[in-house]
Amino acid sequence: MPHVITQSCCSDGSCVYACPVNCIHPSPDEPGFATAEMLYIDPVACVDCGACVSACPVGAIAPDTKLTDKQLPFIELNAAFYPERPAGVKLPPTSKLAPVLPAPELRRGGAHLTVAVVGSGPAGMYAADELLTQKGVRVNVFDRLPTPFGLVRAGVAPDHQHTKGVTRLFEKMSKHPRFTFYLNVEVGNHISHAELLRHHHAVLYTVGAPNDRRLDIPGMELPGTGTATETVAWINGHPDFAGLDVDLSQQRVVIVGNGNVALDVARILTADPDDLARTDISDTALRALRSSAVREVVIAARRRPADSAFTLPELIGLTSTAEVVLDADDHDLVQQDLGNATDPVAKAKLEILAKLPIASDIGERPRIRLAYRLTPHRVLGADRVSGAEFRRTGTDETVRIEAGLLLTSIGYRGAPIADLPFDESAAVVPNREGRVVDPRTGDPVAGAYVAGWIKRGPTGFIGTNKSCSMQTVAHLVDDFNAGLLTDPVDRPSALDRMVRTRAPDVVDAAGWRAIDAAETARGAADGRSRAKFTDVEDMVAVAATAPRPTLPRRLLAGLLR
Repeated sequence: MPHVITQSCCSDGSCVYACPVNCIHPSPDEPGFATAEMLYIDPVACVDCGACVSACPVGAIAPDTKLTDKQLPFIELNAAFYPERPAGVKLPPTSKLAPVLPAPELRRGGAHLTVAVVGSGPAGMYAADELLTQKGVRVNVFDRLPTPFGLVRAGVAPDHQHTKGVTRLFEKMSKHPRFTFYLNVEVGNHISHAELLRHHHAVLYTVGAPNDRRLDIPGMELPGTGTATETVAWINGHPDFAGLDVDLSQQRVVIVGNGNVALDVARILTADPDDLARTDISDTALRALRSSAVREVVIAARRRPADSAFTLPELIGLTSTAEVVLDADDHDLVQQDLGNATDPVAKAKLEILAKLPIASDIGERPRIRLAYRLTPHRVLGADRVSGAEFRRTGTDETVRIEAGLLLTSIGYRGAPIADLPFDESAAVVPNREGRVVDPRTGDPVAGAYVAGWIKRGPTGFIGTNKSCSMQTVAHLVDDFNAGLLTDPVDRPSALDRMVRTRAPDVVDAAGWRAIDAAETARGAADGRSRAKFTDVEDMVAVAATAPRPTLPRRLLAGLLR
């Protein structure tokens, strides 16, 4: 009865560390880890101890006998990752994880390391967790929103509740006595980088890649155009996008780009609203979907089926829950690519695509149509989007698709951070393994570090940020041990007073837990996981109801130093 990793795998890698027989790959120290679409359990080497099940933060691992019908394809998917071998023959261990990725260790006797982490998404929370494994480390996490956890809260589709389960791990670490939340505080506005360095040895930025790459074609300024990322944020109730104009009054939506986010949006727009009503989808989005006229979402890709950007686990999940079709010409392309496929993952995707039905007339049930070799040329419409015009990639053939909503999903860009260098072409902060460097001299910028997408670009999955943050934290601790970081000049209580003076509506951990409890209670009344607040003022008002200690926790900690 081997265990199996399923669709909600986040590539966190906790299972790798927990496995006593080294049967889960690729591991964080192996070359394929950063690009792997998920992790895989070797069915021959697995000893069914269940250690990985306990370690997995998103509930992605189960015995093969307890999988649902929709999860059964993952048995073969896990096994296919490993080469064929005689029955019962196990692969020799290849991971050198323990010596390659050692835990950071403070070696300055009696010294205390204090770090500001800017951004409370996965990269920031994994970094905080790694830092707090050491005695004598204090971590203050800043976020401009009143709610933490970044894209896990606002970017993961609401029907992927297992994936959002990683927040349970983040919640646990936020209760650490040497951890402090400063939410609803914007670094660069309420407090500067230089001021953070006055109160911390180092500042670690984990602000992600907040901007969408824009499609530069005529008509993108028309109402009815947008991005898939913004739409997911609207679906999830992100306060910045709560008022987004998402017109679902037409029969067809076109999404340009076919990565996982495009699949997420297409799946939600064609899902049964009654199923979504059990999730944490925003009330606004749920109401819009209940009255939606959308019957088809076209996912348009520039390249061929073999080059599909979505991952194999997401394709398996999509085809098991939604009606997915291909045009006859695209079905022929799939067959051609399948005959030439050599990469096992690409081949597995093509085998699934080859089984999809050929599109007929649109029916009552909403469907998703995958379309290939379509290069966007212009948006059609006078006062509002009425469709999109494409060129058949590599030819002059024109293809027009009528649609009332056009969304792009073609990637992300990092944004400049005040007082730090920025690489405009790569859209990241220039760095060497997390140490920010001056691009003119190549020298490290003292006390400044990055992790996550602002460090490496928009690659990997939620859990990829764990190994990324571990690498940065290891270098930060090395610099502290070497005496390269300047000691803070003010006591922790001074930081707390300054933040609360400049940002009176600051939300701390107690305030966030009050918001969390209120959202959960609101959702429970309707059988939902939570009903989110989408207005910042409402969040702040609820946070203010949290019980307060006589003295701020950070002040108490400072007095006990």
